[in-house]
Amino acid sequence: MSPDVVVVGAGVFGAWIAWHMQASGRRTLIIDQYGVATSRASSGGETRLTRAGYGRDVVYTRAARTSLDAWRRLERATGARLFEPTGVLTVATTSDVQTEATLTTLLSEGVPAERLTRDEILARFDTFALPEDVWGVFEPDAGVLHARRGVEAAVADARRLGAELMHDAVAPLERESSRLEAIATANGRRIPAGTFVLAAGPWLPTIVPDVMSSRLFVTRQEVFFFGAPRGDRRYAAASLPAWIDFQGGVYGHGDLGRGVKIAIDRHGPPIDPDSADRSVDAAAVDNVRRELVQRLPGLAEAPVLETRVCQYENSANGDFVIDRHPDCENVWIAGGGSGHGFKHGPFVGDYVRQLIEGRAAVEPRFALATKGTQQSRAVY
Repeated sequence: MSPDVVVVGAGVFGAWIAWHMQASGRRTLIIDQYGVATSRASSGGETRLTRAGYGRDVVYTRAARTSLDAWRRLERATGARLFEPTGVLTVATTSDVQTEATLTTLLSEGVPAERLTRDEILARFDTFALPEDVWGVFEPDAGVLHARRGVEAAVADARRLGAELMHDAVAPLERESSRLEAIATANGRRIPAGTFVLAAGPWLPTIVPDVMSSRLFVTRQEVFFFGAPRGDRRYAAASLPAWIDFQGGVYGHGDLGRGVKIAIDRHGPPIDPDSADRSVDAAAVDNVRRELVQRLPGLAEAPVLETRVCQYENSANGDFVIDRHPDCENVWIAGGGSGHGFKHGPFVGDYVRQLIEGRAAVEPRFALATKGTQQSRAVY
């Protein structure tokens, strides 16, 4: 029997779209070319931060809160540890309008948040080093998601509900009318369905090049884990919050067993998710160590325990791309996570379900028509 819905991509967006489709009673097939939570995916890797602070962007604040509730429900349903309630500290200088707006939005939305002075931050988290003009916003209910484990749990629960999983690569879409009857795969399969959802992350430009090749920018991003001193629990995630320095373009979190994480949030060079060498060089280690020592000087001599190379699949301004294919009424596109999308997976899944059911309109922020072809990041 043919599926009602085919979801292409088993990353965080695809996993949660499939979960919501199957939970709503639709026979759902997930197709992924490399497998669930692959290291080549934008959703691959060990951890992602979850926070509700987005400046004035209430749409993301509400989506993050909705999603965290869903992650916690999935955690309870599956027994898998998916969320670490470390809190998230956003540091800023006195002139940071974005962080001021974040605090205002959080409080107006009823999200627990504290404004901390530099001295209050250092008194609470004494491993940090901060310049004199720094203050912060602390979200105590935010924290860290286990990324690979979370995607695996969402797909596994969708399959428990009845969804099917296929490993194959989807060929570029070919259609002869305003409806797509079937998709073709690299292994010669032809899969018919009533609805198709393309949630293939950095491979969207390959599957629908006419729509996405100029609207998506895939960049190389490097992640590092450093080893804390023996017996020093101040660097454990239970003691050190996840933290973000948007002005410096750096973020990190405490040790969850793999080391203290730090990563550069600035967009890297273009990357091919299929063929890229995912090793890092000595210059990259030196660069990130300088960033680490500025903020956590006690780790100046810390060894590198692990490195990861993943990618962001960025829209022009950082907003998601969630919309119907402009020329195909039964094909939907969900992508453009832009480095901040992982936490929102449950929201995206339910939102796509509502779009397909005609219960929601396309949010202009997510619409294809609002996506430019030149990068100008506006969402952090």
